[in-house]
Formats: sequence, C-alpha cells, structure tokens
Amino acid sequence: MTSTPDAGRDAARTSFRSVLRGKIHRAVVTEANLDYVGSITIDQNLMEASGIEEWEQVHVLDITNGARLETYAIPGGRGTGEICINGAAAHLVHPGDLVIILAFEWVPSDLVAGHHPRIVHVTAQNQPLEVVEEEHPGTVRV
Repeated sequence: MTSTPDAGRDAARTSFRSVLRGKIHRAVVTEANLDYVGSITIDQNLMEASGIEEWEQVHVLDITNGARLETYAIPGGRGTGEICINGAAAHLVHPGDLVIILAFEWVPSDLVAGHHPRIVHVTAQNQPLEVVEEEHPGTVRV
C-alpha cells in the first residue's frame, strides 16, 4: 500500500456540520418596524431559553405566508413576549404572523449524534411554555 503526501493531513482533518442549536417555535409577531435599520427583536427570556445570543444570525420562517429570511437577533424587553421584525424584512413578515426562529452552529461531525438543540415552545403570548431537546416527525405542536 502506498501513501500519498496528503494522507496524514487528511487523517487529521476534522469535518463539521451545521446543526440546529436553538429554536423558538410558533411565536406570534407582535410588531413590524420598517424604519428600523434591521434585525429581529426577541424577548430576552425567549433568547435565553433557546440559547440565541445578541447579534447572532438567525433564520426566520413565516408559517403564515411562507416567507423565509436571515437576520440577526437583538434583545427585547424581558417577559414582554416581543417579537419585532425590523427593517426591510417588515415587508415580508407582519404583526400576527406565526414564525419559527432558528439558530445553527458548526459541530464536529463525530459529535453530531450526541448533539441536542434547545427548542422552545411558546404560549399564544410568546411566553416560554416548555424547552425540549428533540422533535418527533409528524407531531404538531400548537
């Protein structure tokens, strides 16, 4: 068996996968502010429960109209239930829309099997209802 000069380097290379780290499921948009520079404002309690950090990139999936966008998170008032879409995204997502907010992270491939995201289910007033670490396909949580 012959060895190539890159064989040792390839063996030491670690690959990473982007996996779900935090999720706020079925939150109600409380405000849309077109004149704000950008981002999504999220109640600090929801940010902490989901593990989403200030300035972190998030994906916003609008259940109501199918819009999908990427932006960054900024903290809103603690316990207010605030979910405010700011800037140009306010053309896509409106008050009263149901949204899913997702944050991802890069994890070494060999650690993916043991990875568990923080999934926050909320009440109709955007208060944390429960935090779980797994989802089951076909289960509808309203």
